[in-house]
Amino acid sequence: MIAAITLLLLFQLLGEVIAKTLALPIPGPVIGMALLFAALAARGGPTANLRQTAQGLLQHLSLLFIPAGTGVMLHFQRLSDEWLALALSLFGSTLLTIAVTALALRFLARRRDVRSDPP
Repeated sequence: MIAAITLLLLFQLLGEVIAKTLALPIPGPVIGMALLFAALAARGGPTANLRQTAQGLLQHLSLLFIPAGTGVMLHFQRLSDEWLALALSLFGSTLLTIAVTALALRFLARRRDVRSDPP
């Protein structure tokens, strides 16, 4: 378990170093996760120890939302001052996500139909 957590944290650290060194607009943990994925894909998948550790972390994922909830309560005045901009941006981004997902689904469905048609 310690080795698996160390591996996860090392990839996160590597991602942070890359993001800071190259001044990338992508968060370091996202880069680290992509690197971990690439390493696991090249290796043929995670070890049983890494899989068990990751599953244990995922089971307690809800605990990670406590700091976010605390942050919301600390900035409640700012949220109440800027509620309209936040609501519009959330609504707009949700509509955009639905539209992009629908277009991607349509594209992939057409591509699948073209492949399944007999020549």
